[in-house]
Amino acid sequence: MDYRITDIDRVIKNAVLVMEESKYQIYEICESARKELYSLGQELNQVLAETAEIIDKVDKLELDYRRARIRLTEVSRDFVRYKEEDIKNAYEKATHLQLDLMVFREKEGYLKARRDDLQKRVRNVEKSIERAESIGSQINVVLEYLSGDLNQVTRILESAKNRQQIGLKIILAQEEERKRIAREIHDGPAQSLANIVLRTEIAERLLSKQEFQIVQEELIDLKGQVRSGLEEIRKIIFNLRPMALDDLGLVPTLRKYVQDFEEKTRIRTKFDTVGKEMRLPSAMEAGIYRMIQEAFSNAFKHANPTYVALEITYQAQMVKIVVRDNGSGFHVDLIESRAKDSTHFGLIGMRERVELLEGRMEIDSAINEGTKVTIHVPINAEQRKE
Repeated sequence: MDYRITDIDRVIKNAVLVMEESKYQIYEICESARKELYSLGQELNQVLAETAEIIDKVDKLELDYRRARIRLTEVSRDFVRYKEEDIKNAYEKATHLQLDLMVFREKEGYLKARRDDLQKRVRNVEKSIERAESIGSQINVVLEYLSGDLNQVTRILESAKNRQQIGLKIILAQEEERKRIAREIHDGPAQSLANIVLRTEIAERLLSKQEFQIVQEELIDLKGQVRSGLEEIRKIIFNLRPMALDDLGLVPTLRKYVQDFEEKTRIRTKFDTVGKEMRLPSAMEAGIYRMIQEAFSNAFKHANPTYVALEITYQAQMVKIVVRDNGSGFHVDLIESRAKDSTHFGLIGMRERVELLEGRMEIDSAINEGTKVTIHVPINAEQRKE
């Protein structure tokens, strides 16, 4: 049996090395595609601007050409009123406008074809980036398992098959969260920083022209944009892991979360603590915080309540958490049976977090009678890495 484990371990290590190399290659492909997408985006914006300008020019030339032809017809018919010079001038003007119109129509056709080609290339590059990110996420999930201790994996597979499924769902949820954070950074701070760089270049050129008043106005706008970007970054950091959880502890962080929840959702809240407050292990406090966060989020998304209450009771060997709302409620058995077959990290995710903390969770709910979630977490529970 030992030599089989050694062989399996060697195979897994080789697979890990190959997949690590593949992951970095995919990352390089992704970065190259993003650079190409940025370059295509700039070129597309320029072509769109030129196309709009040419279309306006063609429309104006068509109008001028129609007027010139009408003028030429009028001059040609009335030999008494108009001289030969007038006819000649009208004819030359109409001919000149016709030639200009032909040239600009040809340019319009070229720009439209170029625009369509660039838009198609942008879509293809975006699809390539999306596929590369999806493959990278799948490789990360596999690497999380392959990089673990083989003996632990064997023991888990033999003793608790459900734990493996729980771990996979947690890892998938982590990858989804990382993708969400990456999108937030790309769409928020990254875009703001790119805009700031562009605006500073404009300010630098204005400064060289001694346009001091415009530069001052530009700097004022930049300061506001930097503040806005800083606020976005702070929100992302707080959502990733509230720093107050490590600095102040669970109760102050939850009190701030409940206040923010009420301000954001306009749902009345209440937070009470019973017993002597104590600091818990960092992982346990983070787990409890995420469970409460999930409970409040579920109430807001699905129950449509006007009131949500949180109560934490500190006991000698146990922490009791109660979250109740006056929302629409649900059939517990029906929802839990659906949750087991679902990939959503909602109710089933809360149960899995509770199980990882070796606790238990009870849900009392009925249609139009609200919901009560009770969680018991033992304080002396040892957290296993698997």
